[in-house]
Amino acid sequence: MSIGHSKEEDMAIRINTMLVTFVAHALAVIAAIMVVVLNISYRGGLAWEAEDKNFNLHPVLMIIGFVILGGEAIISYKALPLETPVKKLIHLILHAIALALGILGICAVFMNHMECGIFHLYSLHAWIGTGVISLYAVQWVYSFIVFFFPGGSQKLRSGLLPWHAMLGLFVYIVAVGNAALGFLKKLNFLESGGLEKYGTEAFLVNFTAIVTILFGAFVVLIVFAKSPSPSSSIDDDNNSYSAI
Repeated sequence: MSIGHSKEEDMAIRINTMLVTFVAHALAVIAAIMVVVLNISYRGGLAWEAEDKNFNLHPVLMIIGFVILGGEAIISYKALPLETPVKKLIHLILHAIALALGILGICAVFMNHMECGIFHLYSLHAWIGTGVISLYAVQWVYSFIVFFFPGGSQKLRSGLLPWHAMLGLFVYIVAVGNAALGFLKKLNFLESGGLEKYGTEAFLVNFTAIVTILFGAFVVLIVFAKSPSPSSSIDDDNNSYSAI
């Protein structure tokens, strides 16, 4: 066993990865249901062209698309028991969908602000969100070129893989944190408009944020989980983590 493999095993977390993955998927479903219920049952529904409803598309698209699908893309590369080329393709497609939905979610905010006469990019949430979506796009484009098509040399891919993984995880963690910041911003706005502080909707907003954070935490936990096959934790030929 090489020194690099030994170091990775030392840093890996010994957990029941199947159970953790199942819990992550369950949290993803719960978060998706909660954010949809919040914006349909309590905020009046979803509509692209209705001034009072197009903003509701933002949290739905960002949570289901950007956070959940982005997290599932990370999980898929670590957890699917498939060949590396297949995992790469699934990983790439899920991230592309997450990025597209994230861009649509930001467009929904800009449209709502223009219709309502609200300034753009005035909050910390907006600043961080703009940075996250930009880094996400850059990460996807360079990853497509280096790891998928036309593909870099073996040496280039091996050298960039740790940076790719580190930057991707950093962007994802910041995205989850910013989602929580967005829920806080929205709740403060609603409460300043008269929403009951201990009402059902306020609790739903807070619990949706908590479930979203928990999902993100489980995604990170899966990334650092130990592979059940120590001798093949890294696929040197394909620059890939093995399946768990």
